[in-house]
Amino acid sequence: VQLQASGGGLVQAGGSLRLSCVVSGRSFRDWDMGWFRQAPGKEREFAAAIRWSGGTTVYADSVKGRFTISRDKSKTTVYLQMNSLEPDDTAVYYCATTPRVAYSALATFSSYDYWGQGTLVTVSS
Repeated sequence: VQLQASGGGLVQAGGSLRLSCVVSGRSFRDWDMGWFRQAPGKEREFAAAIRWSGGTTVYADSVKGRFTISRDKSKTTVYLQMNSLEPDDTAVYYCATTPRVAYSALATFSSYDYWGQGTLVTVSS
């Protein structure tokens, strides 16, 4: 299974970015996908997740109302639309996938088996 994340960059506070993550080589029938982020000197933290079938979503409180996760089944791609970006959103963003897990586990780092390489988002003040 391979994940390729893209879309990061430098943006001013209040701006927007859309991250993409293309998944290939996945053979399991049902899966979940998540976005995590890691700021310099901090641990990796959960941002958002989506169930591939059904589209149920879950968000961290820190991004709720500003970020939107979605997926395009035909392209096996998951997106993270990030609006009203803040300097605290600066981080490397990672996409991840796993065979379907319990809803309560979607926000847990250890629930995910496969990870992309990360894409850097820098928000200037």
